[in-house]
Amino acid sequence: QVQLVESGGGLVQAGGSLRLSCVASGRTFSTYIIVWFRQAPGKERDFVARISMSGGTTYYADSVKGRFTISRDNAKNTGYLQMNSLKPEDTAVYYCAAASSWYPGKLMDYWGKGTLVTVSS
Repeated sequence: QVQLVESGGGLVQAGGSLRLSCVASGRTFSTYIIVWFRQAPGKERDFVARISMSGGTTYYADSVKGRFTISRDNAKNTGYLQMNSLKPEDTAVYYCAAASSWYPGKLMDYWGKGTLVTVSS
């Protein structure tokens, strides 16, 4: 079993930056991919970014390409989401999730409880 705890959310002005962290515990961190999702008020939870077990492969939603960077430090059991050039439409609760494998349609095995990011105009 893996436990995930997100942190780093807060209030930021449009054009600003935030760095989210996802600290994992409970099992070997490097055997799980890390995926970030977000959910805006009244909307469904959407995919944001994904990173492979080694950190060598990343994938981003079109809405955040060029602005967000996903990374991980397996020695620290931590995943990160660096968010730059933030826009009001980025406002959402951001969730870290983990899975022991990935394929299209794969459900996440573990979820954090989320951290709120609010971007003001």
